[in-house]
Amino acid sequence: MKRVIWLVMDSFGIGNAKDANAFGDEGSDTFGHIANEFTLDIPNLTSLGLLKAYETNNNKTLKLKNTNKEVKHCFYGAAQELSIGKDTLSGHWEMAGVLIDFEMQFYPKTVPAFSAELMNEIIEKGNIKGMLANRHASGIEVIDTFALEHVKSNKPIFYTSADSVIQIAAHEESFGLDNLYALCEIVRKITNSHGIGRVIARPFTGNEKEGFKRTKNRKDYSLRPSGKSVLETAVLNNKEVIGIGKIYDIFCGHGISKKALAYGLEGLADETLKQMKNLKKDGIIYTNFVDFDMEWGHRRDTKGYASGLEYFDTRLKEIIEALEEEDLLIITADHGCDPTFKGTDHTRENVPVFGMLKSKNLQNIGIRSTFADMSTSIAQHLNIKATPLGKSFL
Repeated sequence: MKRVIWLVMDSFGIGNAKDANAFGDEGSDTFGHIANEFTLDIPNLTSLGLLKAYETNNNKTLKLKNTNKEVKHCFYGAAQELSIGKDTLSGHWEMAGVLIDFEMQFYPKTVPAFSAELMNEIIEKGNIKGMLANRHASGIEVIDTFALEHVKSNKPIFYTSADSVIQIAAHEESFGLDNLYALCEIVRKITNSHGIGRVIARPFTGNEKEGFKRTKNRKDYSLRPSGKSVLETAVLNNKEVIGIGKIYDIFCGHGISKKALAYGLEGLADETLKQMKNLKKDGIIYTNFVDFDMEWGHRRDTKGYASGLEYFDTRLKEIIEALEEEDLLIITADHGCDPTFKGTDHTRENVPVFGMLKSKNLQNIGIRSTFADMSTSIAQHLNIKATPLGKSFL
């Protein structure tokens, strides 16, 4: 039985992307800057080669607490992104073997950000009274600013960021969660031909007295992958592919044979362990740990990010202990989101690629020229046809 346990630490970049300057992100280094502010206690991550991956990528080291010597069967390195972007879609699609070599549409940092033509079409087809915000904004800020007006007017809150995205926030009770999802589906259809990567539902609850707070009922409406991923090939070859967290939404369900919802680092780790226990055939367990990005990266909460890393490390110990003899464990990220950097957006960085396979002594895999080397390695491990992009490191 050959399985792949694929863990994405969403936004956990390790700096030094050669094209960072083109994205305005020169000098960003999510892991390095967090470690410079807080002496991290992450022995299980270091036992799999995370620190070595950082050193390989940056030609310098970091001071950490209680570092463990790398285990015999670990591998470590970094990967550069070929795709034009620094977002969820480009990162996940490329690591699964699908290159985004076309320009997605991004919205200008103007007010309004969305054109009158687009707004009018959404208002008409979505049967809404209008829209609020219509600008670049962080999710917390925009809800704090417009939530009360939204509740009074029933106009949903539309905003965007440096990603190719339209985000729609609405109150779960006064506007209705199902109504928000239905509106997002309409906007997704309208923008399919525009090259917009994602439409995201951002529900919240609360009131003026107690304040407003986003809920766990976020939902992403992504473009369909532009090519066949290693996930689809696996399913076509009778392998189980389990998407945990937002993985199903990222791939529009393509190549996912089982969807498992979970929230928070604890819930996502619990679900990963549960699926590892239950999966008794060849397959892929693919988990996105979104909190690093959503809760701490975008909010520029360095302390929260550091605490999250230390908690994740404790759960990683359980995952390592649950590995079977022929399990391939890969830990990586989809982009950076340096909590010490300017603004609130993602940062263009290289990502770590590390993990273990008990049947091999792999060690340093160097700096890979594309995230897709992960997909090719997974294909080799599962004995299925690889995507054209990428070279295996196994």
